Formats: sequence, structure tokens, C-alpha cells
Amino acid sequence: MIDPKPATPSSQASGKTSGKKRRFGGTEAQIRSALKFYKVMAYLTGTMLLLLCAELVARYGFGQYLFAGGTSALTGQPFGFGFADAEPPGVLNGMNVSVTVLIVHGWMYVVYLISNFRLWSLMRWPFLKLVLLALGGVVPFLSFIVEKKFHAEVEAELAANPQAPQRY
Repeated sequence: MIDPKPATPSSQASGKTSGKKRRFGGTEAQIRSALKFYKVMAYLTGTMLLLLCAELVARYGFGQYLFAGGTSALTGQPFGFGFADAEPPGVLNGMNVSVTVLIVHGWMYVVYLISNFRLWSLMRWPFLKLVLLALGGVVPFLSFIVEKKFHAEVEAELAANPQAPQRY
């Protein structure tokens, strides 16, 4: 009868004590593509979040909306671009840029989350990193900080494990 032996990786069997081999969820080209998409979305979402914060300060701090076009409710003259009273409406039939910023940031955050998930799944990171990536689009200035940190981490992991991303 044959005695069963525990399975050992070939590097440990030959006496080498290397660490755990890193595995990725895609090729290096896929990871770099996801990283570039994430970087673009992080900067766009962060910029829109800062615009959103400025808009919220104008709305709730000063009672003003940002309008483009329309007619001034006070004078009846054409209104170009600028701030006007929120209540009662200072501009009639104009485009409310403040609401547009809200909507654009909301949809951009959804695309940002998709970019987060794509990078997270290709890198096979723990769930906590996905949560940290997602917070970047909610906390002002955090998307810029998180993007820089995770971009450097991805580059370091790819450099430290050159054979890991070769799957196909």
C-alpha cells in the first residue's frame, strides 16, 4: 500500500522558500486597460464631486442656483449664465445647471463603480479594497488620493509578479 503524502508546491519541495505565488484575474494588458479606465473615471468623478459640493454650498448656504439661459423673473430681460435665487425662482425657462451637475455626477459615479469592480476583480483583491475604491467617489478629494495609492499598488504588484498575469 502507498502512503499518502501531503501536496507541496514544487518550489517548497526543492528547498526554496518563496512566498505565495500571486495570481491575477486577467492578462497584464487587461489589468493595464482597467487601470487606465479607473484612473480616468477617478479624476472625472472627483472633479464632478467637487463641482457638486460647490453647488450644494451655493444652494444651501446662499439660496442660489446656477442657471443658463432663460428670462430673469425680476426684470424680464434675457438671462445669460450665472447664479439666481432658488426660492422664488429667479430665472424662468432656463436650464438649471445645478440639477444637471447632480445628475451627471450620479451617472458618472455609476460608471466609476463599474471601473472599480473591473479593476478589483482583475487584481483579485479583498472586498475591503472595493469598499475603499467606492468611497473615492463619495468623499471630496478622496478619489485623487485613492487613485494615486491604488495605481502605485497595481504597478508594484505587476512588477513584482511578471509571470502571474500571463494566462492565455
